[in-house]
Order: sequence, then structure tokens, then C-alpha cells
Amino acid sequence: MAIPADPGTVRIVEVAPRDGLQNHARAFSTEAKIAFVNALSRSGLPVIEAASFVNPKAVPLMADAVEVMSGIERIPGVRYLALVPNEKGLERARVCGTDSIALFASASETFSQRNINCSVAESLERFAPVVRRAQDAGIWVRGYISMAFVCPFEGEIPASQSAALAVQLRDLGCDEICLADTIGTATTGQTATVIESTLAHLNADALALHMHDTYGRAVDNIDVGYNAGLRVFDSAAGGLGGCPFAPGAAGNLATETLLAHLDKRGIEHGVDTAAVRAAVDHLLATPVI
Repeated sequence: MAIPADPGTVRIVEVAPRDGLQNHARAFSTEAKIAFVNALSRSGLPVIEAASFVNPKAVPLMADAVEVMSGIERIPGVRYLALVPNEKGLERARVCGTDSIALFASASETFSQRNINCSVAESLERFAPVVRRAQDAGIWVRGYISMAFVCPFEGEIPASQSAALAVQLRDLGCDEICLADTIGTATTGQTATVIESTLAHLNADALALHMHDTYGRAVDNIDVGYNAGLRVFDSAAGGLGGCPFAPGAAGNLATETLLAHLDKRGIEHGVDTAAVRAAVDHLLATPVI
């Protein structure tokens, strides 16, 4: 699909430190995580999802979130994002000066029940006080919509369903809404339909895409979003983070792949690809703990 001649700068949200490491085959030390975030910061990435404040018993590889967020070097102009599922998580995040958080809702009722044991409506009720308290504290809020395109249990999600949830998250107070292809099966047609339906209610500058590369379609779907006016896209350095519903398949779109694609298209992004690669290489070379 053709890219406009005058592209405009893309903003990449780097998710490897959180989404990439939370299910990794090995654990990394707190020091290694801090060094990883710091190296990514120096690459020119404008947004880095650095930690998760979910219950440490549920996600033990993120148990040191407070230490990581307290220890990173915060470069002016870089947003350091952390996943916060509830009010308790928000309190832990605030202790270490977190000023940007993310919430996860699902467009699939079945996935919502299986993942967080509640309906979509109930999840939004849980998020409401979190967002209110975040707003009162001047904290920026991102809302993720998982299974925005396809669900492993329900199949293709109606575009109107994802769009309606995006509106609810916006009305809740989220500053940015990210449509996520959680299992990486979305076609360009499905992506275009969901984006078009959502843009009927939200401005393009309030939307982002999180496309998995399970079947090698991530950059094609990024192009669809770009052509629709979106300029914020998620990726993970080194492609860290797999897809739990497709064992052995690629999961997160590698930041290096996205950068190469943008370079090929002549789209500005401001990120040093070599620095991103070096950050991943250094992380993976750290001793096993």
C-alpha cells in the first residue's frame, strides 16, 4: 500500500522492557533491566514501556517494577510508561515517580473473563477510579484494547465492538488508545475496518497500533494505520515477547524491523537502529540469574 509523499514523523512506543520481558524464558536482574531501559533511552526512542505493576505473584518477572522505575535514568523528552491494572498497582507506581501509565481492556468478552476473570464492563468499572486518581496526580494514561481485531476464542471481533470500547476508554479519561492485534492474525482488511470504525469517533492523533508479527503481516498493518493518519506504533527491540496462542511463532514486531521499514519508506522516526540492536545484544549477553 502506498505511503503519502509527505509522511510526517512517526512516534515509536518501545515495549520490550515490559511486554517483551514479562514472559521471557529467563529472568533478568534488576540491574540488567535498568541498563536495558537506559540504553534504549539513548537510542532516541520517545516512549518506553518500562515496567508492570501487576501483582508480583501473577507476573513474577515484573516483581521488581518499583526498583526498575526508581533506578532508570530519565532523559528529558522520553516518556516512561508502566502497566497499572488497579489502584494498588497505581500506588506502587506513584511511589517511584511514574508519570505515565497504561491500562488493558479487551474487546473480547471471552478473553476478558479468561484473562482477568471479569466482563469488559466490569473491567472498565475497575479502571475508572484508577484513571480518576491518575488524572488528579497529573499522570498521563494510555488505554490498550487487546483482541481489537481477532480473538482466539471468538474469532473476528466486530469493528463496531472495538470502536465502542475505544470510545469508552476515551470517555473514561485515557489520553491515548492503542488497538492491539494480540495474536497477530489481523489481515490488512480487518485492520482497515477497525481503524475506520474507530476514527468515526476518535481523532487519529489519539490512536496507536500494537501489531504482532506472528504471521509476518505487522508492517503491512502498520502501513494501513499510517495511511489512515495514525502516527504512533508499538514495537519491541529484538522482537522480544512471544505470542502465547501461537507457540514457536513470532510475537511482537521487532523495533529493528519497523525502523528498517520506515527507513525504506522515507518516514522519519528519530531512532538510532544500531543503538537499539546494541541494547538488545547487551541485555541478552548478561549472565543468567
